[in-house]
Amino acid sequence: MIKPIIYSVALGTIILSSGAIATPITNLTFTPESSHVLSDTGYIAASINTAALEQSIFNKINDYRASQGLTKLTRNSAIDNQARIHSQNMANGKVPFGHTGFSERVKAIGIPYSSAGENVAYNQGYSDPATTAVQGWLKSPGHLANIRGNFNKTGIGVASNSRGEIYFTQIFLR
Repeated sequence: MIKPIIYSVALGTIILSSGAIATPITNLTFTPESSHVLSDTGYIAASINTAALEQSIFNKINDYRASQGLTKLTRNSAIDNQARIHSQNMANGKVPFGHTGFSERVKAIGIPYSSAGENVAYNQGYSDPATTAVQGWLKSPGHLANIRGNFNKTGIGVASNSRGEIYFTQIFLR
């Protein structure tokens, strides 16, 4: 009798996309820049606390900005709301992963601005998904440009789906 051996491998995946817009309110043109990073890990999180992940990303981005001599960002609830809606829409498959509807999100925030940017990511299978997303963004020139950009306000939204994918949206405004 041959005994079957079953191997189980938990894979983590991170996908990133960034986009920036630096135009006046009246001229909203936007071309997203995408990048993709794939990694593996051996852990799958059972449940997530989206508020804690949002706060973690906010803290990590501001810590990075401070370490670079840049001013810290102020978190704004109206921006958070639009970022959460976008993350939820991506998680639910209502919109594709990326920046679809970015101009509309920025307008819906209702805050006057001179420039705006957005970083999005999703990952799955990481013990610390917020750190994974931020580390991926910091290694990507397009994402890093947004993180280091001349912005003063931000909002962060995190959502997950039944497949265990965690979606992140960070919107930057000046």
